[in-house]
Amino acid sequence: MPYITADARARLDQGGRPQNAGELNYALSRLVDAYLVDKGGIRYAHLNEVVGALECAKLELYRRLAAPYEDRKIAEAGDVYRATATG
Repeated sequence: MPYITADARARLDQGGRPQNAGELNYALSRLVDAYLVDKGGIRYAHLNEVVGALECAKLELYRRLAAPYEDRKIAEAGDVYRATATG
């Protein structure tokens, strides 16, 4: 759990945008907590929904943003891997 300042918590709880990884973690945690409360509390199905949604969001972020970024950096700096799928 991210331990951020009380001021940062208040700012985020009022809709402010996260400014660092700890604040982002806090904002995501609060969103998940609210979802679980609205669903009626902790049940396996609810936890499974949350974990699935977070995992799919993570994978989509990587697929759409991180992988293309990495591909550009490989083109700029060269690849570290000598073994390839064709090799």
